[in-house]
Amino acid sequence: MNEKRGFKFTTKLQPLRLAQWDNDDKIFFFIKERYYTIREFEKMANKAASRRYCTSGCLPSKYLEREFWSEMLHGKKGTVEYGINVDGSAFSCSPEDPLSTSKWNLKTLPKLPRSALRLLGTAIQGVSEPMLYIGMLFSMFAWHVEDQYLYSFAALQLEKIVQNCIYKNEILPLEGEDGAFDILAEKTTMFPPNILLQHTVPVYKSVQMPGEFVITFPRAYHSGFSHGFNCGEAVNFAVGDWFPFGAEASTRYAKLGRIPIIPYEELLCKEAMLLFKSSSHQHNLPSDSLSLRCMKISFVCLLRSHHLARWCLKRATKSATICPKSQGTIYCFLCKRECYVAHLVCKCYDDPVCLFHEREVLNCKCGTSCRIYLRDDILEMEAAAKMFEREEEIHRKVELQLECEPYLWMQNIISSTKQKYIPYCERLSGLNEDNHKGRNAKVKGNRKRRRNQRKWLRTMIESKLEQERA
Repeated sequence: MNEKRGFKFTTKLQPLRLAQWDNDDKIFFFIKERYYTIREFEKMANKAASRRYCTSGCLPSKYLEREFWSEMLHGKKGTVEYGINVDGSAFSCSPEDPLSTSKWNLKTLPKLPRSALRLLGTAIQGVSEPMLYIGMLFSMFAWHVEDQYLYSFAALQLEKIVQNCIYKNEILPLEGEDGAFDILAEKTTMFPPNILLQHTVPVYKSVQMPGEFVITFPRAYHSGFSHGFNCGEAVNFAVGDWFPFGAEASTRYAKLGRIPIIPYEELLCKEAMLLFKSSSHQHNLPSDSLSLRCMKISFVCLLRSHHLARWCLKRATKSATICPKSQGTIYCFLCKRECYVAHLVCKCYDDPVCLFHEREVLNCKCGTSCRIYLRDDILEMEAAAKMFEREEEIHRKVELQLECEPYLWMQNIISSTKQKYIPYCERLSGLNEDNHKGRNAKVKGNRKRRRNQRKWLRTMIESKLEQERA
């Protein structure tokens, strides 16, 4: 790797010890003020390794693993440095470089035709653009999942939990899954893998050699440490089977009030509409892969949940006007959830909110000033969802998912009145229904019935909330 002239980076100082797992002893990785070139850091790293083991050469990986955890368990004041999230890449896009056109080039991999990240409007460093990680002996990256559960190419020696065993109540703090996720999201929590093994959580270990790639799958917790001086890089990507994980991550982020790293809803809708439009003009599509099925199910669930939310809101509030939505992606004022398909605006809040806040809706004092904004192409998106749902397998899995999280309170409210709700009801997709009150004479004649429906639905919601509080 040729070092770019003038390239320098700073490091973070990492303590070689474990935290005591209390509020007064949290591990922090402090930024060191010194800036290094690659060669300066390599020289420092090799000297540190020589002082510890009288050699800067390669030592057996099993020996270094024992040494690392012994230092972490018994160490007191030792520290190492790690160049984390350094802008740059060892790959080139120059046509003179034979790797520039390779699909394994980390600068182009996230933008390949089957990666959803190609649809991002702007590049995101460390997600759609690779970053460098420059380490020395025992430099570490702590237990974490990738942002929004994305796929990644990871570097160095890894220890990974399989995705279907990543949550175990026995090893989580009192705050539960969300509390653990919030702590682990800080990426400073390190503990030996034998703790997980003692709680029957499978752990897999890999040692990455120069020139090798390691792929981390969605929602897989992983950590690792360096065997000596090294320079690696990492980037994220997303194929169709990631979308269900993206939906789960979006729900988790909303519970914690964290702003999403990437616009999940926007990527999902754009990918689905590209497929829908290609399906409209192609008669001989190849058999759907798992990737396409996952994307279709996620898209239908998103559209159905928003439609059902509008149904509930129209009956739980005195008056909710449906209007066209011209903005792109915005974020909910209350939970930071992404609002690409729809959002709610009222005088009670300074900024728009998403459609999934039942308590706030009940306490809203706005009355007629409450407005639901929908995308201009909502009818086309619902047409795509209806087409996808004609497939029996898609419909069956959508119905199962809508009974579970992250679709939360809506199904609880609607469960006893499913006969009254019609999926994709066009009336809830009309953008001008309340702007032209004279167009529908039945609206006037049915006001009393609607008031009764709202009163009944409000009673149902309040009853459900009381049960949850009890």
